[in-house]
Amino acid sequence: MSLLKIESISAGYGDAPAVSGVSFSVEPGQLVALVGANGAGKSTLLRVIAGAHKIWGGSVSFHDQDITATQDFERARQGISLVPEGRRLFASLTVKENLNMGAAARRPGLWNLDSVVEALPMIKPLLSRNASRLSGGQQQAVAIGRALMSNPELLLLDEVSLGLAPIIVDEIYESLSTVRKSGLGVVLVEQDLSRTIKVADYIVCMLEGHNVLEGAAAKLSRESITAAYFGHSIESFDDATKKGGATK
Repeated sequence: MSLLKIESISAGYGDAPAVSGVSFSVEPGQLVALVGANGAGKSTLLRVIAGAHKIWGGSVSFHDQDITATQDFERARQGISLVPEGRRLFASLTVKENLNMGAAARRPGLWNLDSVVEALPMIKPLLSRNASRLSGGQQQAVAIGRALMSNPELLLLDEVSLGLAPIIVDEIYESLSTVRKSGLGVVLVEQDLSRTIKVADYIVCMLEGHNVLEGAAAKLSRESITAAYFGHSIESFDDATKKGGATK
């Protein structure tokens, strides 16, 4: 039984499509990474899964139950939590208060203030600090912690490393490794292709709203992923590489 299954998802803005006919599934404990250039539809797809963006067509199933028409707050109660791009903390609240906001879903589970702080040690000295006084990396850690406080079974992470120093990104990913040991399923949007290949179990490459390549991360070559990322065939990418014309 899949934790999440999306089939032929289409969505957009006004009359402009952003996602067209995308399908994939996520198993319990699996990390599925969505890769692709800006504008490929990755963030829109995450929001569709979370119920935060209107779907045009297709279906979303969670634990084999159709939740396509289920609202975002109901999906959170069922175990789907989104960490959006930009973190979106409550600037006027302390870190502890922001974390406690995540517990509003009142789902039972192993995640509480103590276990979140243990998994994300960056947060511990910040609990009484106002969220408006946090660095970008600290905000990201708190945003992930707030999502965990809802005791999700599926965590949706949008642009985890965006705008952060590499050393901070390393620390956040180390914490995510600890979090995943709980059996949490993860759908990750990440621009850092090298990091994605290292952490993902399964990769879905999107181009202009379409799924153009997918497979187990261990079975996809970096060349094939990069070619799909830029909309080239693997043969043309190989030719460009030999001529020194490929983007690294």
